[in-house]
Amino acid sequence: MFTPVRIEPTVDDVLRDELAQGDAMIGTIAPILRHLLANDDHSLFNDEIVARVRGMIDHMAAQVLDAVEDAQGLARRDHAPERIGYVVSALVDQPALLGHAHAQALEFQLAERLQARLALDPVLSPLLQALIASPDGPTAASAMALLAAQARFIQAQRRMHLPLRELPADLFHGVLQVLRTVDADGDLLIKAEATLRAEFDEGRSRLGLMSRLVIGMGGGASAALAVGHAGVGLFLTALSLGAGQDRDMTALATHEGQLARLALALRAAGVRPEGVEEQFLAIHPDISLAEGFSQLGPDRAAALLAGAGH
Repeated sequence: MFTPVRIEPTVDDVLRDELAQGDAMIGTIAPILRHLLANDDHSLFNDEIVARVRGMIDHMAAQVLDAVEDAQGLARRDHAPERIGYVVSALVDQPALLGHAHAQALEFQLAERLQARLALDPVLSPLLQALIASPDGPTAASAMALLAAQARFIQAQRRMHLPLRELPADLFHGVLQVLRTVDADGDLLIKAEATLRAEFDEGRSRLGLMSRLVIGMGGGASAALAVGHAGVGLFLTALSLGAGQDRDMTALATHEGQLARLALALRAAGVRPEGVEEQFLAIHPDISLAEGFSQLGPDRAAALLAGAGH
């Protein structure tokens, strides 16, 4: 009698399946957030992330309308609900902007969690402290600027705010497109846009400073791939650069529904299997890596990541 041979799944199969499940979850994020944020009955949604994203979108909308009032030379005041509602709706219709606000909320949540569990300062990490003390003047200056920017980020997140000057350039451009549709005199809109542009410098933003510091570390950037040493912000930037992944996607990878993505990103960035285990111990202490993960090389991990979503 023929007995079928049972074929055990390889670590590639397991990780690929987990990535596919993660991709399916990612595909639902923007539509669900858009639905929740469009609902005026905020009392129904107590989830911290949804509330934080809503707060950031509201804050960005207020900044757009503030710029129009400033262009008129008017004192700032509370905006009419219908005007705020219009701008909020237009911003929510930009999936990348919504995804960025979501990623910022996840980053802050992780920073708070690691502060509570590992006593990791959300503003001044050991790595940032070392960079501030660097004998290289430009490095030390950039690190000091990042210290101030990180303190502002934590404060803004506690208020559920997101300053427009902290956006990546492409998302800032999307906000300007919304500004151009606001019901106001055309010359005022041009003046408001010019003011916002003058205040925007991506290289001086928190994310810009982090990228500059990590890239400037060269081969030493591997130190930033340890979240307990680098802090959440620098860790996410280093992991994004090392794995060749979008930073917002990298922030999303720290969510418990994206375990395969986080493991593969760490391995693709060159972190040794034992180092990946250490990062999981810090971020997801109750999760074990897939059996056979230690046999997965950086190139194969990068290939699996690159194939995700295709």
